[in-house]
Amino acid sequence: MPRTRASATTLFVPRKATRAQQRAARAGFAEARRQARRAQTPPKREGEEGLDPELRPTYQPPGRPGPASARGGKLRLPAHRMTTATVSGAYPFLAEGGLGAEGIFIGRDVHAEAAFCYDPFSLYSSGRIEGFTNPNVVLAGIIGMGKSALAKSIATRAVAHGYKVYVPCDPKGEWTGVAEALGGYTIALGPGLPGRLNPLDAPAKPEAVSETDWATETRKRRLLLLAGLARTVLARDLLPMEHTALDLALDVVVAQAEASGTVPLLGEIAHVLGSPARLDHALGDHAGHMGTAAQDLAHALRRLVHGDLSGMFDAPSTVAFDPAAPMLSIDLSRLGGSGDDTALVLAMTCASAWMEAALADPDGGRRWVIYDEAWRVMRHVGLLERMQSQWKLSRGLGIANLMVIHRLSDLLSAGDAGSRGRVLAEGLLADCSTRIIYRQEPDQLTAAASLLGLTGVETQAVSALTKGRGLWKVAGRSFITQHLLHPAERQLFDTDARMR
Repeated sequence: MPRTRASATTLFVPRKATRAQQRAARAGFAEARRQARRAQTPPKREGEEGLDPELRPTYQPPGRPGPASARGGKLRLPAHRMTTATVSGAYPFLAEGGLGAEGIFIGRDVHAEAAFCYDPFSLYSSGRIEGFTNPNVVLAGIIGMGKSALAKSIATRAVAHGYKVYVPCDPKGEWTGVAEALGGYTIALGPGLPGRLNPLDAPAKPEAVSETDWATETRKRRLLLLAGLARTVLARDLLPMEHTALDLALDVVVAQAEASGTVPLLGEIAHVLGSPARLDHALGDHAGHMGTAAQDLAHALRRLVHGDLSGMFDAPSTVAFDPAAPMLSIDLSRLGGSGDDTALVLAMTCASAWMEAALADPDGGRRWVIYDEAWRVMRHVGLLERMQSQWKLSRGLGIANLMVIHRLSDLLSAGDAGSRGRVLAEGLLADCSTRIIYRQEPDQLTAAASLLGLTGVETQAVSALTKGRGLWKVAGRSFITQHLLHPAERQLFDTDARMR
């Protein structure tokens, strides 16, 4: 095809032309020059300037025209199922969307690079997460990885959200400073300390419950407490006649206290159990004598009155439970230092029974109950039964239980396979919709993966977690979260001050 050539030359303007004719001539010359330049340039399509022909789009910016455009809901493809490993390879740059902005700020979601917030109460009430059936939490991690700081941070920030925090057992005395900083208080129990708790105190009656029904409920709680204390000291289950002896002794002491206008005490229970004549008189015309059957019980409860726990639970309470306080902790650091946890377990049993009055209040609001160093009480069936009751009733009571342990295998130390303690411990884990796993030792990864159902990727991630970073399994969703601390929190939660 011959190339088009064009040129423009200066026009001859007659000498006597008017100014209008001269302007028109100049304009015509300029237009002719532009047309000449355009004629010398090859035609180009719009949007293709500077593009390699192989890189030019096949279709216009609006997309492919016609029915094959995959628009308008006309495309129907068969369902395709694949493994998560295949999906992660096909879509490698997708991240979890998180739990939302509602709740307690925990830190940073490592994969999504976003803030991570958590509130078991809002998650349960909203129903956003399928399978989130309860607000209970288990936190496991080896020493020095920051699990205690996380538990204290949750408690501190929960108070800012209007929740109350109870710590029924503080075996190391680390929660005292936290409680005081939040405007709460601590009850320190131990030999030589002025604190006294009467575990047989009758809790405040809810307005919706009648006097008769509440008296029956109070009696049942007291019997459960006495049976739990006796089982802990005797290290065995009670016999039927021993249960009857406890029942009779409690009725005698309560009737005597009501007649004199006082409160029943554990020392009086032990005294009645050691008096065969009073038990036989209370038994009435029934066959048999209760004196010999109650001897072991009398000696078991005597430890709370004259043994290493004397002076703590054998007198009227010197402290009152304040339901309006933002936080309450019971310091038991003076107990259990010799390696024998029996005294610590007995004290925790009494303290838990004393705090159940507040937990059973339907108007108490939403509360966190934190069991720090829970591994120390895993071997005692009586405490596991009390914990199981709180786990099962957490939704009705409006409480979120947080159990802090070192290793997931601590749950297996509750007893042999199939034993009552083992079943209770595994039941506590099953009733926790939230599992927080900090770094575990290599020899513990198999037990952790088996108990929690971790995938291979999650197990590998747990073995490589750094300080303050944990795997959060909330129902069926997993997150790697870096816990962030405020400088004031870091100073308040510091548990390594003595090491420096």
